[in-house]
Amino acid sequence: MKLPLNMLAQMRAATRNLLGSGPAAATEAIQQALSAAGLAPQAASTQQPPMRDINQPPAPPPAQPSAAAQPQADAAPPTPAQAAQDFAQDFMARLGVPAGLGQHSFDMPSFELPNFHPSGFNAPAATPADIPAGAQFIDGVYRNHAGTRSYKLYIPSSYHGQAMPLIVMLHGCTQNPDDFAAGTQMNALAEEKECFVVYPAQTQGANSSRCWNWFNAIDQQRDQGEPSLIAGIARQVIDDYPVNEREVFVAGLSAGGAMAVIVGTLYPDLFAAVGVHSGLPFASAQDLPSALAAMKGGAMPNAQRKAPAGGVPIIVFHGDRDTTVNPRNGDELIAQGVRSQAGGKAAKAASVDGSVPNGHRYTRTTHSQADGSPLGEHWVIHGAGHAWSGGSDNGSYTDGKGPDASREMLRFFKTVS
Repeated sequence: MKLPLNMLAQMRAATRNLLGSGPAAATEAIQQALSAAGLAPQAASTQQPPMRDINQPPAPPPAQPSAAAQPQADAAPPTPAQAAQDFAQDFMARLGVPAGLGQHSFDMPSFELPNFHPSGFNAPAATPADIPAGAQFIDGVYRNHAGTRSYKLYIPSSYHGQAMPLIVMLHGCTQNPDDFAAGTQMNALAEEKECFVVYPAQTQGANSSRCWNWFNAIDQQRDQGEPSLIAGIARQVIDDYPVNEREVFVAGLSAGGAMAVIVGTLYPDLFAAVGVHSGLPFASAQDLPSALAAMKGGAMPNAQRKAPAGGVPIIVFHGDRDTTVNPRNGDELIAQGVRSQAGGKAAKAASVDGSVPNGHRYTRTTHSQADGSPLGEHWVIHGAGHAWSGGSDNGSYTDGKGPDASREMLRFFKTVS
């Protein structure tokens, strides 16, 4: 992928600024930029744990080392400084920067690379729960001027031709529809609540880490880029099945949560409400440096990110120990959503504290209009990190100790429809 040199300069400046907060934070910042860009890093040190691919190819048979190769096997591992420099060079190479230029692009001090998250950039796929008798989990494809995306549609066994709600679920980075369905357990809730659930799938061609490209300008516009593909998938399901068009909702995790905000904001005529877990506000980044800044430091209010007036109700979940997407993003996200709907009028807010037995505590804040109409809910899960609250460990990025985000989202969606 080729990037403009001015963008690379911004990346270098952002990284140098982060070096002031400590070398470990600087390296983590580079990793976050790679993840946001869909540029999965290669292991730079033997100290790093192995990473796993969602579709991991069969491992080749181990090679028998020759006598000549034995001394190399006993060689000392790279020093932290060498590992850091290797990481930076790989980073620049993946941005399409020539090796000669890359050697002078980062002033990398000596520091040890932090460990990757166990599920890493290449989380293993999870096997979804068995499909109940009479239910279907079918494949589909949608195409338009912006490209092609596949999806999986869950049709509950309770469907017998009647109109039902539709939930659009946008997975996070490294995930896929099966993994996301297994982790959120949304299909089981669809059986209980009688609704369709569709899971659009990001391609590795569009983003090598399967992240939705929430930070690209083209993907923040109506009828352009990925928003048009996601809205098109929803409309295709509506055309094919008797969906109650007043009960179409979109939700997502992390990069999928950020994209759910964008799609819901751009298509208020299609979506009745938005659910966001560990996401970011509308248009909180325009490029890689600003994406990195928003993820690590938290998006701050500014005119560029002002969401269009007349938005839709929103429910937000965020762990206050999230080190991948700063929890301040959840604060700004709910404030932005309430502002866009209130139209300058005062909104009422009320907070309650609760806890899950043997699990996390949480604070739930509701926002409503003067007449009691819901504008939004903000759930802060105390002690939780970057994971779907109340999810199943059959999927990646889940935390079963939190309140059930999937169930609470469906409950909220019902109140606004």
